[in-house]
Amino acid sequence: MSTLHKKHWPPGVPHDLRVPQVTLNHFVDTAALRYPDKPALIFAERVISYRELHQQIEAVAATLQQRLGVAHGDRVLLMSQNCPQFVIAFYAVMRLGAVVVPVNPMSTLSEVTYFAHNSGAQVACVAQELLPQVQGLLAPGEGALRAVLVHAYADDLTPAGVQTLPPAMRYAFGPLQGEGLHAFADALDFTDHVHDNGVQSNDLAVLPYTSGTTGHPKGCCHTHSTVLASNLGSQVWRSLHADAVFLCVAPLFHMLGMQNGMNMPITLGATVVMMPRWDAAQAVVLVERYRVTVWTAPPAMVIDFFAQPSAQERDMSSLALLSGGGAAMPEAVAQMLLEKFGLSYNEAYGLSETAAFLHANPVARGKRQCLGVPTQGVHSRIIDPETLQVLPQGEVGELVTRGAQVMQGYWQNPEADRSAFIELDGHRYFRTGDLALVDEEGYFFMRDRLKRMINASGLKVWPAEVENTLYSHPAVHEACVISVPDAKRGENVMALLVLKPAFTGQVSEQDIIDWSRQQMAVYKAPRLVRFMDSLPKSGTGKIMWRQLQEAAHAQMGADPNKETV
Repeated sequence: MSTLHKKHWPPGVPHDLRVPQVTLNHFVDTAALRYPDKPALIFAERVISYRELHQQIEAVAATLQQRLGVAHGDRVLLMSQNCPQFVIAFYAVMRLGAVVVPVNPMSTLSEVTYFAHNSGAQVACVAQELLPQVQGLLAPGEGALRAVLVHAYADDLTPAGVQTLPPAMRYAFGPLQGEGLHAFADALDFTDHVHDNGVQSNDLAVLPYTSGTTGHPKGCCHTHSTVLASNLGSQVWRSLHADAVFLCVAPLFHMLGMQNGMNMPITLGATVVMMPRWDAAQAVVLVERYRVTVWTAPPAMVIDFFAQPSAQERDMSSLALLSGGGAAMPEAVAQMLLEKFGLSYNEAYGLSETAAFLHANPVARGKRQCLGVPTQGVHSRIIDPETLQVLPQGEVGELVTRGAQVMQGYWQNPEADRSAFIELDGHRYFRTGDLALVDEEGYFFMRDRLKRMINASGLKVWPAEVENTLYSHPAVHEACVISVPDAKRGENVMALLVLKPAFTGQVSEQDIIDWSRQQMAVYKAPRLVRFMDSLPKSGTGKIMWRQLQEAAHAQMGADPNKETV
């Protein structure tokens, strides 16, 4: 096992990680005792102290337990844009020993139905504008949900605070019509106490879904311990502390936002400045006003932020740490950040299966467009994906890893587990599906993807899932979905289609794009569509997607072997 990276290990950072045998809620309790009046969350000019946050979590937990029947081990869907209610619901569910199933708010009814049925969730917490995606699951005979707790983003905000929200999020809470619907605001007034049920650190806590090559999303089984291992490792690696002020912009349903914008600052007892949606100009205002010190975001957001004229004019001197991953930070932008603002973008690497933080560049000795090195207690290797033999330094192979933050396995999917885990030298390693190499100093660099995952602004898109949907369009005869480079998003989804003869000339590329956006989450829908007379196939009849992708990259003037992170 390579130890080359140990020569450049950050001073003061232990090589191993000691994970506390407590739950995530332990840190909310502790922060409320240590810093009761300290701002925990700042959202649309509303400030919530740690005392208030703790009280609201307890009230919602009691409501879920005593009114909605949520018990230890139950799964609860959580579907919302970033807001305090997301944080409160998240910790309330885990307070009961139940399991949060975070759902992308862009998900369609069919996608939400899959998550509910596959996870077995019977209760959901959702924002009111998302009710159409879940209310049908309350209908008799559906058997998926029995209760939904509903919130509005404008709840408890001042009129001035409401005006800072995006227009679509400013609506006051409307009357609930239908059985099984409950107001989140009423839950905050619930005064009964939670009945403790012995929640342990090794209990399941979060079940984020990640799509697979079969087109069926898989739930990643994370315990309190695996989630803590990731965010505590990141804290120590980056020398973070309780007086840090975090900008939370990345979506909380995604591990990047969940860990770096919510769990990590709350574990520290720090302050979170939360934005419901990305608005670069507003982010500049918030950084200056609240003296934000830490921000984790994909490169696309960072590029937007510093492209704002106001970023050059306002006081950004409080920013001490920029970090993220999901795509490579362009060299020109990284150089500008260093020269104009004295900031180094700390690139890192992780997956939903590892609760985000896994590899990272040493803050004081980072390399550009690099996955970094294995962090505390993490052991990664490069293997031949066919023979599973460990490869020497410098050779490209599949990155496999083990560490305290690696998930237990996929939810009720032993076949997927058998494919995802292997044993090396008596240890269980997770197969990332990413092709990488290790340089002479022990730093890991991405070279390709063994799987066909497309990375669109840090969100995973699996071609097979998109193709399956496209095949349901009456005009589509054959479909192949590939990635094409995009300077801002990293990659875009492109669909290469062969139409049925009867529809040739009757359906346009834009028709397919518009239809796709109604059938799947917007980030999955193709942004580019090209009609072809035929698709190349191998001798076994398989569509040669890689050949098509390389041809598209070449046509667009991109190098298909270019490093991406």
